[in-house]
Amino acid sequence: MVYLHRKFDFYSMCGIAGIISMNPQHISTERLKRMTDALAHRGPDGEGFWINSNNTVGFGHRRLAIIDLTDGGKQPMHLTPALSKGEGEKHRYSITYNGEIYNYIELKEELQKKGYNFHTKSDIEVILAAYDYWKEDCLKQFDGMFAFAIWDEQEQLLFAARDCFGEKPFYYFFDGEQFLFASEMKALWAAGVKKNINHTMLLNYIGLGWVKNPVDLSQTFYQHIIALPQSHYLKLNLRTGSNEIVQYRDLDKETVANISETEAIEQFQQLFNTSVKRRLRSDVEVGTSLSGGLDSSSIVAVISQLQTNKLQAFTSSFPGFEKDETAYAKQVADQFQLQHHLVAPTAESLLNDWQQFIHHQEEPFQSASIYAQYKVYELTKQKGIKVILDGQGADETLAGYHKYIHWFLQEKLKGGGYKVEAKAFTQNNISFDWSWRNKLAAKFPEITAVQLESKAYKEIKFNAGIQPDYFKTHINKQTIFKPIVRKLNDLLYYNTMQFGLEELLRYADRNSMTHGVEVRLPFLSFDLVQFIFSLPSHYKIRNGFTKYILRESMKGLLPSSIVYRTDKIGYEPPQQQWMQTPAFTALLHESRQKLVAEKIIDADVVKQPIAAKAAHAVNNYEWRYFNAANLL
Repeated sequence: MVYLHRKFDFYSMCGIAGIISMNPQHISTERLKRMTDALAHRGPDGEGFWINSNNTVGFGHRRLAIIDLTDGGKQPMHLTPALSKGEGEKHRYSITYNGEIYNYIELKEELQKKGYNFHTKSDIEVILAAYDYWKEDCLKQFDGMFAFAIWDEQEQLLFAARDCFGEKPFYYFFDGEQFLFASEMKALWAAGVKKNINHTMLLNYIGLGWVKNPVDLSQTFYQHIIALPQSHYLKLNLRTGSNEIVQYRDLDKETVANISETEAIEQFQQLFNTSVKRRLRSDVEVGTSLSGGLDSSSIVAVISQLQTNKLQAFTSSFPGFEKDETAYAKQVADQFQLQHHLVAPTAESLLNDWQQFIHHQEEPFQSASIYAQYKVYELTKQKGIKVILDGQGADETLAGYHKYIHWFLQEKLKGGGYKVEAKAFTQNNISFDWSWRNKLAAKFPEITAVQLESKAYKEIKFNAGIQPDYFKTHINKQTIFKPIVRKLNDLLYYNTMQFGLEELLRYADRNSMTHGVEVRLPFLSFDLVQFIFSLPSHYKIRNGFTKYILRESMKGLLPSSIVYRTDKIGYEPPQQQWMQTPAFTALLHESRQKLVAEKIIDADVVKQPIAAKAAHAVNNYEWRYFNAANLL
């Protein structure tokens, strides 16, 4: 029998911070408190600190109480096996943790059979027991979103990890003498880390709109501040000074399942339902986002099958805007008799919220679309809801964006069935550009990747707004990468694991945690995603519809007007109109002037009229100038 001695010194989710150093002068409660104060919004329910007896390790925590609202869920938490291997020092393991392990109940039962006893209802104890039993392989057992750090006093080892898709953040700074980590970069700045811009990242953002470096996922917009990549763990051995970063999990995009459509739909429904059910586990009320699209509506449909209490749903509305989806959201709300709440963001509210908004995001973002999400989560908090389910991840895994049609048809061109599918998209009034270039891309994918990289490079180089010296100083062609796409799964993998999804998850994390709300994403269960990747492409796109298997799974549960929607929108606000208001235009001019003063863009840009564009329009330079100027 393995007993777990525990001491609940402090508190639980959802902001973490820590310092590890052989120099005790770097570690103090005061310094840790400066870090956690910068994260107070992530955990309004309490704070906690711990420093080991040698003063070489210090952890801080801000708590958002979701599971086990008693003091049993407080952090940092300390557990020691007593005694399986003859070592009996107190508090072998200490943890600071942000996230949720949704299958903690199942894991607890399994670990109890292996001899572990538990004393709380929290998932934190389960993580520590799992790490004691499986070590780093425990990460493969978890269905959840997480970023945590465990200190092993016996081994003098820091073990830190981040979830498979990057739902929860983990940033660190390491100069050889001290290792600092936190949920957000502002906590590192509060500890004294310098805020120096990574100008290659900024150049790629202005020129291409990229907010990540697809070649190096650890890079951020700030020099020397590093992001632990999703699905990776980090080990730092204080005794030897060694450190390593290892990818612990990856999607298999090559193995194709031999499965009938009926079997595929049944298995998809089972995995999706299980994912939703687990993400409803909470000791506080759970609500849901409802955009009016297929993804969020599907979540509502499954929740309504699993529980009878009236669900609260939250929608961002844009009255009078041609892309407003409120009518679709109301259809779903009426069908399932939801307690439906609407919020209507405006240009005025955006400008009023702007400083807080960008303070919490920390890095640039693509458009004003995420402000709509910000206001939804704000309303969620105002209505007393701490946990909300949302639909991120479905588009990248199930091929929901219309851009995937090109690559699907190119796959069909090689494997057969191109004409039938192309005709089906036309009949569904889905336009797609198709020419001899697509045929060449299908035949020569390696050459296509090189050409796309070259096109992206030229898009920056010949950008009339970017100051030539700034370009020459900061351009790095190695950061401009396009994947070789031989099949649809190649691009889905790229957008899910390398470039695309994680930026959306960053937006969702910051927007929700700004308001002390936890967002949970049922489409990002690893088992569900891996199953989707194992399916042939025609289960993802078929008969002129994207997300085919999801639509088939929702037939009879949702109105056909939702199931067979083909106009992909996704909370798009009237950004162009907002940017044309006098107050916004004045700020856009100020942004240009600031970038000119920093010798980032050319002085001639200031003389040109404002070119406001829609949220998802290409070459959205005015928005990028606006974001870039606020970064400096």
